[in-house]
Amino acid sequence: MKAMILAAGYGKRMMPLTENLPKPLLKIGNESLIERNINALLAAGFNDIIINVSYLGSMIKKHVLEIFPNANISFSEEEIPLGTGGGVLNAIELLGKDPFMLINADIYHQINLKNIKQDVDIAHLVGVENPNHNADGDFSLNANVVSIKNNLNECTWSGISIINPKIFNGLRIEDAPFDIWRSILIEYVQKNKVTGEFSDSTWIDTGTIDRLELANKTYKDEN
Repeated sequence: MKAMILAAGYGKRMMPLTENLPKPLLKIGNESLIERNINALLAAGFNDIIINVSYLGSMIKKHVLEIFPNANISFSEEEIPLGTGGGVLNAIELLGKDPFMLINADIYHQINLKNIKQDVDIAHLVGVENPNHNADGDFSLNANVVSIKNNLNECTWSGISIINPKIFNGLRIEDAPFDIWRSILIEYVQKNKVTGEFSDSTWIDTGTIDRLELANKTYKDEN
């Protein structure tokens, strides 16, 4: 199975750290975020990896190719960031027609990617405990089917999922940027066609400077 790492964002909430450095190259311990996620994918048997890049993309490409010179890693370049949905659509020829793993570059986690359900018709999402910055959650699980409640949802989307590329059929890159959750997946969730699972493993979205510091503290505590 192929995997795609979303790494094209501006990282505006991380300024000034990301003024001259793309967010995926920020470090947890001695390793960059994207290095950690590539290692996690390779360890789980995902040996064909696509990474979308845009903002300071040449730095990401150089960093990845220096660390993983023998890995099968391709890059999907975006002149401007196309969003999580547009980024996947732009890379669809590289991804092919079979389900693939989709993972955010900017998460620190200990989730075992090898054990995630891979045989999916639409999409399969990995949920985690709601962090303080997303206390109301993104979705709930009912017998492994993803649903959205009007008020409190029990899970936050980890940024890890298995996606069937057929959900991009008929979409146009001219409509990008667009978000995979709001523009695509919610429609299927409302039809009870998206499955999911819950993980209680370590997971931190490093989307702000405070949360990056939390991830580094967690890493030190775990090691």
